[in-house]
Amino acid sequence: MSLLRDLALGARFALAGGREGWTRTLLTAVGVGLGVALLLGTTALPGALNARNARDNARNDYGASVDGGPAVDTLLIGRADTQFQGSDVRGRLLQPEGAKAPLPPGVSALPAPGTMVASPALRDLLASPEGKLLRDRLPYRVTSTIADRGLMGPHELAYYADSDALKQRKDVTNDRAEVLRVNKFVNPSPGEKIDPVLALLIVIIFVVLLMPVGVFIAAAVRFGGDRRDRRLAALRLAGADRRMTRWMAAGEALAGAVVGVVVGALFFVIGRQYVGDITIAGLNVFPADLDPNPLLAVGVALAVPASAVAVTLFAMRSVVVEPLGVVRTSVPRRRRMWWRVLPPLAGLGLLVPLMGRGRDRGTFNQVQVIGGTVLLLIGVTALLPWLVEAVVRRLGGGPVGWQLAVRRLQLTSGSAARMVNGIAVAVAGAIALQMLFGAVEGDYVKSSGEDTSRAQLMVPLGDSSPDRQAQEISALKDVAGVTSVAALGSLDAGEKAKEPQHYLPVTVGTCADLGEAATLPSCKDGDVFIATGGAWSPELATPPGSTVYLDPVNGGSATQGAAVRWTVPASTREAVSRPDPTGQRRPGLMVTPGALPRGAKLPIHSTVFVSTAPGDTTAKERVLNLAARADPLTSARSLNDVQTSNRFAGVRKGLYIGAAAVLMLIGASLLVSMLEQLRERKKLLSALVAFGTRRTTLSWSVLCQTAVPVALGLALASLVGLGLGSVLLRMVGRPVTVDWVPAVSMVGIGAGVVLLVTALSLPPLWRLMRPEGLRTE
Repeated sequence: MSLLRDLALGARFALAGGREGWTRTLLTAVGVGLGVALLLGTTALPGALNARNARDNARNDYGASVDGGPAVDTLLIGRADTQFQGSDVRGRLLQPEGAKAPLPPGVSALPAPGTMVASPALRDLLASPEGKLLRDRLPYRVTSTIADRGLMGPHELAYYADSDALKQRKDVTNDRAEVLRVNKFVNPSPGEKIDPVLALLIVIIFVVLLMPVGVFIAAAVRFGGDRRDRRLAALRLAGADRRMTRWMAAGEALAGAVVGVVVGALFFVIGRQYVGDITIAGLNVFPADLDPNPLLAVGVALAVPASAVAVTLFAMRSVVVEPLGVVRTSVPRRRRMWWRVLPPLAGLGLLVPLMGRGRDRGTFNQVQVIGGTVLLLIGVTALLPWLVEAVVRRLGGGPVGWQLAVRRLQLTSGSAARMVNGIAVAVAGAIALQMLFGAVEGDYVKSSGEDTSRAQLMVPLGDSSPDRQAQEISALKDVAGVTSVAALGSLDAGEKAKEPQHYLPVTVGTCADLGEAATLPSCKDGDVFIATGGAWSPELATPPGSTVYLDPVNGGSATQGAAVRWTVPASTREAVSRPDPTGQRRPGLMVTPGALPRGAKLPIHSTVFVSTAPGDTTAKERVLNLAARADPLTSARSLNDVQTSNRFAGVRKGLYIGAAAVLMLIGASLLVSMLEQLRERKKLLSALVAFGTRRTTLSWSVLCQTAVPVALGLALASLVGLGLGSVLLRMVGRPVTVDWVPAVSMVGIGAGVVLLVTALSLPPLWRLMRPEGLRTE
């Protein structure tokens, strides 16, 4: 009961201690609240991402097609996805086949002819001047919007439009699945099991992002320690013993932490209302999705005050509060180093047994990984106070501002180290994470094989007639900003008609176009070549002089039976094949149009590769507009040099969100910490100015007081980060290599945040230098 009484008395000092007590409690609450808000956001983020994926699964039409013909409950769906200014636009064309056709999630009624149901973001884009080019591609009138449950996020661009041409398209291209027949929206595919390396990456991300939060909360509950200790000395003079003063100090921290939990909850609720307006790496969620797990939220609400009490009691063990003062105000005893190296050594002891496991020897023990990483990062917070004290003890001399800064650091090196601990931990974790990311990125971000230096877009023309294809190719050449166009058509050459299982691929194009798929010795219209150097060889090809039957690719149902008899010319030569702009090698025969049978009107499945003028950002949009007018279900798209795993991309987006939130927390918490330290020294600063010290000297003194511990903290963070990163690389079976550019960038970002916060603290510093600061009651 006495402990509870002492805690309650300390809480009373914090909440009813007048202006001074409220100021300290408010600063503590703000510092703790920022951390609590981020912790609540972290507990809510997995649920938000799961809700986002669940909505995507609920509207899924891949693999949902049904066998059989039209029915009263079937719906035809044509995929009309496209891109606009680098953003994906999800498009679906719909044609109901019965009165009970299913509705996509978020759609209250199927669109009428000539209309569409659009997402709010797409509706606003189409109504803006920036959406003019996209309006040309989507000639539908927006009659309603897709509800939230039918969208992955508030900024998603998506629409459902009516089309009366899907029935015919379904009949002629059923084997290509360009049009689906569904009676519901399902996700039949089981979830892909996450591999061990990616799971390790996720665990490290959570540890690295949450550790600075814990460090900042621990520092926030110690705001105003000097004034508190002087007040406790007065209580000792009034008869309180040492145990009572320690628990009363813990009660003050407890009160500030409890208020901080409430403030953090308010910060979270207020910030959640604006989360839908934020997009990071193309990822955004609805505010309703950001709903913390109740058990985790309760855990945060209980753990933060308990940690505040524990941190305060731990800090008070080195402070002797006597009736006539605080022993800490004298020359402090030197910090011991031996116990400070134990946490990082213990962390290495947990992680070293996992080295060499890679992804082929099962999953990593998450408890062991988390424990080892946390202990290594705790080593930064343990070693930094000792390092700052050891360095500043040897500093001296120089200008007055430097001497003031050094003397202040020598007296309060612990406070300076606490202010920098959070940024040091964040930088150490970021360096290790960057090393791990860089090492495993090649497993998830691979070259697509597409060559964007040769072409920027691919436009399929389908199986239309040669005359129509010629018109479409000519129209593409006339698009403003298009510099070159190359069209490669595809046919099959079979020894027997209507037997696609015995075929030889045939590529059709002009000499210039065939040059995109082979190195031709010489060429004129009417020439035929056999591609070499790929999977096919001339020995496997139909020899010159043989009679074959030309048919559309794979005997498509649209042109079944349209085979044309053709004799391979005796003048056929060899040509070394090379990848086309999509990275594919085209084997078999390469034929110029003049070599095909005269008068034959074979439908040819052609692909057009389009190059645009560098710097023309709208040329691609005009090309896609033309392709969509020719075929609303076109699969025309931009080419990409790399292909990224969806899971890895999701993890990377989550990292960007967390890193942005932690950076904001770092900046805000550092600013609060610096303001608290300046408030503690208000009378001292005013006295120095009154005795003639120049304001610029004091300003440089404050900058130096920040710069020295920051430099030491970043140096220590670099060493620990490189060590942790090396261990993680060995754990995933990769050689230890350091990309110094990202590592230096992480250090630069940390230093930049501190410099920005220091600059923001200068105006309050100048106000505190006024003579009014000497006034007392």
